[in-house]
Amino acid sequence: MHFSLKQLAIAAFYATNIGSAYVIPQLFQQAFKQGDPNEYLPEQKEINNDDNTVVDTTIPKPHIPYFLKPHVESEKLQDKIKVEDLNATAWDLYHLANYSAPQYGHPTRVIGSKGHNKTMEYILNAFDGMQDYYDVSLQEFEALSGKIISYNLSDAQTGLDFADTTAFALSPPVDGFVGKLVEIPNLGCEEKDYASIVPPGAHEKQIALIERGKCPFGDKSNLAGAFGFSAVVIYDNEPKSKGGLHGTLGEPTKHTVATVGVPHKVGKELIANIALDIDYSLYFSMDSYVEWIKTQNIIADTKHGDPNNIVALGAHSDSVEEGPGINDDGSGTISLLNVAKQLTHFKINNKVRFAWWAAEEEGLLGSNFYAYNLTEKENSKIRVFMDYDMMASPNYEYEIYDANNKENPKGSEELKNLYIDYYKAHHLNYTLVPFDGRSDYVGFINNGIPAGGIATGAEKNNVDNGKVLDRCYHQLCDDVSNLSWEAFVTNTKLIAHSVATYADSFKGFPKRETHKHKDVATLNAEQPQFKYRADFLII
Repeated sequence: MHFSLKQLAIAAFYATNIGSAYVIPQLFQQAFKQGDPNEYLPEQKEINNDDNTVVDTTIPKPHIPYFLKPHVESEKLQDKIKVEDLNATAWDLYHLANYSAPQYGHPTRVIGSKGHNKTMEYILNAFDGMQDYYDVSLQEFEALSGKIISYNLSDAQTGLDFADTTAFALSPPVDGFVGKLVEIPNLGCEEKDYASIVPPGAHEKQIALIERGKCPFGDKSNLAGAFGFSAVVIYDNEPKSKGGLHGTLGEPTKHTVATVGVPHKVGKELIANIALDIDYSLYFSMDSYVEWIKTQNIIADTKHGDPNNIVALGAHSDSVEEGPGINDDGSGTISLLNVAKQLTHFKINNKVRFAWWAAEEEGLLGSNFYAYNLTEKENSKIRVFMDYDMMASPNYEYEIYDANNKENPKGSEELKNLYIDYYKAHHLNYTLVPFDGRSDYVGFINNGIPAGGIATGAEKNNVDNGKVLDRCYHQLCDDVSNLSWEAFVTNTKLIAHSVATYADSFKGFPKRETHKHKDVATLNAEQPQFKYRADFLII
């Protein structure tokens, strides 16, 4: 193929101008304006066609071939992040969540709902306009989901309920019954803990009272069920913990029984009641179901860049059932999609992999499925994984996962320092938060892949003002009004910075260490590294 000098000159003109996008100062100031976003953001985008499908019209049109595009630079990629685009995509997600209203009575993007299916379609439709830059694949898997419809734990004689009782996720149902409460010694993690317990008779029902600690809640429930107990009450081992004990049993077995959690104070009260009356009994019931749902992860790989040095980043595409999840994690979904679109204007040295995980809210199922099913060769190609969950909490703080290279895969600390340097350079305060297992970095760290990320906070209080970080966390009000546009723009630009930095070079970043592959059964048998799985305690 031959090009004339005139053609080359025109191409060079477009390459220079497209690679030098700028931000209008007034718009930049608006992006960081405090207060109601409706004061300065566009009206919500209207639905574009007759069947009420939201169509994304912000896909960048290819202007020049890849080899004539400018090389990626952090500042230039950041300059392409616009508050108007974030706002438009947020409204799109809210419209999509409303597809679930006929079934759920309110907007939601929980897995299995029309709102979540439409969210995945929306992401895929966006990449239809970027086929020259990305290869997109779907990874189907079965996600374990469930719902607690109602439950009751009360004193069999007085009928009084116990404060802050919570049903554990993925508990099986049980019809209401009155059962003798039996305290299990030694945390109930081994068969020998039940050796001294007289098993219930053929027509007798008993409830096991077990202290939290040492092993996962699911192990306690399974062992109690195997020894004939009809239900389990687990009490917290932390006296200072506030509220209920929010746990999950994980994948059930044939022995798993309905399980609830109670605070430490209630547990001690129940032990005292047993001491006074050896036949002390409770009323227990649970209406629930557990089911398997087929869903999908979406993976978008750049066609260009070194395939042996992959920059991976992800957000989760689902919400909880209670609401539309526009901050959790619509904000991460939106940020990644906008960065992916703007990256198409540039050449890169290293391959970039964008991922939208399904079923995070059910226990990090999509990201774990992906990470645990990587071959050793595929695993070794991923240099870093960056998790972006909740980028725009209304009473935000800039949170960075406090990774280090001693306890985490080497490279995790370097990623943390990249985030710290960015916030410092922009004169922004930040807070280091622990890896506790509440987001999609878990599967990567467990499989030896350096990981980290940023967030803006959930149900805890802001360290500066003492007020809750996200007042609508896991609630119906997590809609477009529940976003801080200042944090949203800042963090999306930081995501762009992280992508541009590592898509350009891993200079100074530790090389990957050899990781011995472990199957899921082996990983499940090991002591959990994190006490949470998504929003639920597992141990």
